[in-house]
Amino acid sequence: MRRVVAIALVLGVVAPLAGYFVLRKPATFGVNHEVGAAESGTGKGGRPGANGPIPVLLAEVGRRDVPIYLDGLGTVQAFNTVTVRPQVSGQLVSVAFEEGQTVKAGELLAQIDPRNFEAQLQQAQAQQAQNQALLNTAKRDLQRFSELVGDGYVSKQQLDTQAQTVAQAQATVSANEAAVQSARISLGFARVTAPISGITGLRLVDVGNIVDAGTTTGIVVVTQVMPISVVFTLPEQSLADIRAAGGAGKSGVKVLAFDRDNSKQIATGELTVVDNQIDQTTGTIRMKATFANQDRALWPGQFVNMRLLVRTEKNGLVIPASAVQRGPNGDFVYVEKTDDKGARIADKRDVTVARSENGTALIAKGLNDGDRIVVEGQYRLQPGSKIRLASDPAPDAKAAGKPGDHAGAGTAASR
Repeated sequence: MRRVVAIALVLGVVAPLAGYFVLRKPATFGVNHEVGAAESGTGKGGRPGANGPIPVLLAEVGRRDVPIYLDGLGTVQAFNTVTVRPQVSGQLVSVAFEEGQTVKAGELLAQIDPRNFEAQLQQAQAQQAQNQALLNTAKRDLQRFSELVGDGYVSKQQLDTQAQTVAQAQATVSANEAAVQSARISLGFARVTAPISGITGLRLVDVGNIVDAGTTTGIVVVTQVMPISVVFTLPEQSLADIRAAGGAGKSGVKVLAFDRDNSKQIATGELTVVDNQIDQTTGTIRMKATFANQDRALWPGQFVNMRLLVRTEKNGLVIPASAVQRGPNGDFVYVEKTDDKGARIADKRDVTVARSENGTALIAKGLNDGDRIVVEGQYRLQPGSKIRLASDPAPDAKAAGKPGDHAGAGTAASR
């Protein structure tokens, strides 16, 4: 009897639970089905499927003049560089310049003790005066002999001898004049002046030192930076373009100088010299450009990026460089097309890029005026992919916002 009662109690508890799960199971499958549909994008309110239009940005092909440059690496060189060396020996008594000072040609830089050279000049002048007096006496005697030779008081031989004495005295006086000039020049060399206009460097000798005319270090280095030169190289293959642009000097080929990062233009100048031979070791040709450099943006020894303008492509076909992609067969872009149903699709178009710089690509072949190309979102595209403007709303945006869809799912769950 007890066993029967226990079995009845167990059945009384299990039966309601089994009935509950049996009744709930269909509703649970219904919720999962709706959620799965939403996640896959096929049900109501779902996201666009894999075949939905891909949002992109479009740009129209344009035309404009495109300058064509040749790029190379250059080194700034002073237009003139002079190491100021003493031309006479002596003690350096004063320095008249500051390091880094701008000086003009002929301006005093240093003073060597001039007293020895002054004395030499005075000695040469005294010797000249003495010999000049002897010459004057010899000339008067010659004049007297010339008057007396006709009366027989002076022989012809005496007259000739006196004439030779005058000639010797004249030669001596001429030598004295050269000695005076030499002494005066030496005295002038005691004043060390700037041979060119430019900027002084570091002082190479201090006051009080004995300087010599044969010294190699000198007193200071003066460099001319206005104007200034830049020497740069280009591949030998560029020689034909350079010659077509007009060579150097006469045509005034434009040259631009940029900083090491190639992000900022420093100066604008002209090509002045093309070297007369190609360096066979490197396969490059050297060139020199001249810049006014009034703002001193270029400095001797500085490395700069050079851009030589060889020509300007008139009315060239240009697109944003970001639109160009590289494939196994070369460069290509995606062009907006319309299919038979009027939908926008991406058409793959092979192109030939003549030049690409500063975010702009010059197209030589493959595109036409009026073409609209994909400039953003192209990495998700394949030939024939459906596209839409990124600014347009998604096709299912309204459907995703309809009320009642989620409520229906909730109702199905509650049933």
